[in-house]
Amino acid sequence: MALLTAVDRYLFRLIIVPLVGTLVIAAMLLLLEKMLNLFDFVVNEGGPVSVVWRMLGNLIPEYLSLGIPIGVTLGILLGFRRMALSSELDALNSVGVGYGRMLRVPYMLAALFALINFGIVGYLQPVSRYAYEGLRFELRSGALGASIKVGEFTRIAERTTLRVEQSFDQGADLRGVFVRAAQTDGRSLAVSAARGTFLVTDDPDIIILRLMNGTLVHDAPGTAPPRVLTFVQHDLPVDLPAMTSFRSRGSETLERTIPELWDFMRDPKTGEADRMKAAAAFHRRTVQWVVMFVLPLLAVALAVPPKRSTSAIGVFLSVVILVTYHKISEYGERMGAIGRVDPFLAQWVPFLLFTLLCLWFYHVLAHRPGGQPIGALDRLFKKLGGLFKGLKKPAQKIGLVPEDLGNAAQAAE
Repeated sequence: MALLTAVDRYLFRLIIVPLVGTLVIAAMLLLLEKMLNLFDFVVNEGGPVSVVWRMLGNLIPEYLSLGIPIGVTLGILLGFRRMALSSELDALNSVGVGYGRMLRVPYMLAALFALINFGIVGYLQPVSRYAYEGLRFELRSGALGASIKVGEFTRIAERTTLRVEQSFDQGADLRGVFVRAAQTDGRSLAVSAARGTFLVTDDPDIIILRLMNGTLVHDAPGTAPPRVLTFVQHDLPVDLPAMTSFRSRGSETLERTIPELWDFMRDPKTGEADRMKAAAAFHRRTVQWVVMFVLPLLAVALAVPPKRSTSAIGVFLSVVILVTYHKISEYGERMGAIGRVDPFLAQWVPFLLFTLLCLWFYHVLAHRPGGQPIGALDRLFKKLGGLFKGLKKPAQKIGLVPEDLGNAAQAAE
């Protein structure tokens, strides 16, 4: 028993480091892909750049739902691969520690991360998605504040346009200010000033634009020449547009938690189209955490390379299989939501096929003498590599290297 306990501790140390590292790297890569799009969106909407980090924080649960399976699979795979390359797996098998016994630690980790994934996809991801959509709404409506671009005309209110030539002290000191404000009765006001600054008031719907050293032109219907005034200081009130409140959480299917989806599906008042969307989301999220219990079989089966081989084809193949299954599950959710496929079958049939594939991989490795599930694929890649080497050798024979050219020149002389 002491040997087996020591083996468990050793396996845990081998698995946990690449598991955590791969999980962090996968999540960061997925976030970096979205970061550039978010920067473009925030800048185009004129919002503060700091909101990008809040939006990325709300996207972390969504990307962890894919990052956790990849991290668990590669962590187990790399741990067992290290043991296979150092012949430690053969030593453990020779003393009676089979693959089934060695799966104890991987399944403990898989169960732990399955619970974490259930909390993420079942409860945290719907709430964070709602917060993300709320930030997008506030950016579009201007509730987060619009940035004034220097040298461009910016609409700061419903009928008020502002242009600033220079900005200092983070927007507190504006230089070369031009403002035009129009009213519903046809009157308009145009102001140019050397300096300006914004001041808050007790009314949250009104701000004051204080202008210094400028000219004011007031035009009204029925007044032939516009009135022109010069001033040293002039306070111009600006009416902020009314902000509509964001919708409540749950109006979108993806923003409901798993218990809320279940109740919504069973509610007789729910329409057929809404019920299909809720069922598709419910079964997809259930499969996302149940699949964690299949991943150790896939990881162990692909971790062991063929004898006298150090090929890493299993690492590449595991990522391809996981991403392919993830995309098939996403596609099944979309097809189930629009009613083209039964939502239950769209998720659980691919899951069953994926489980059978992993079980077959593990059976070949653990229960067939000398069995290797990726042995044929490894031999195929070796043949392709040999083919390229064979094509390279004739080219080297007919080609002349610089030394050959020199020798040929000397012989000609």
